[in-house]
Amino acid sequence: MLRLLTPLLLVTSLSAETATAGRLSMDDKVSRWPRASVEEKVDFTTRMGKSFSALSPELDKNYFMRCLEETANIGNPRDLKLEEMVKACVALKKDPSPDAY
Repeated sequence: MLRLLTPLLLVTSLSAETATAGRLSMDDKVSRWPRASVEEKVDFTTRMGKSFSALSPELDKNYFMRCLEETANIGNPRDLKLEEMVKACVALKKDPSPDAY
């Protein structure tokens, strides 16, 4: 019985690793964004939209897709991580504080 379960567990664990290996993460460099597949980009922006929509309903997956497409494809991102770009996108959408004026 154990002989039959071992290959099944191995295949299951490898397929789980493969599924997550292609996902964009906050630790990925911005330079990976232009090379990522459409599915990876949609998955990432959907996760960001779900995470940040509590701050503002305008911070949805469409906003993050637009913001990241515009910012990641301009200039040389060097060693910037997607986390920093997401923070910048959130900061761009943040309402100005009344103390700023």
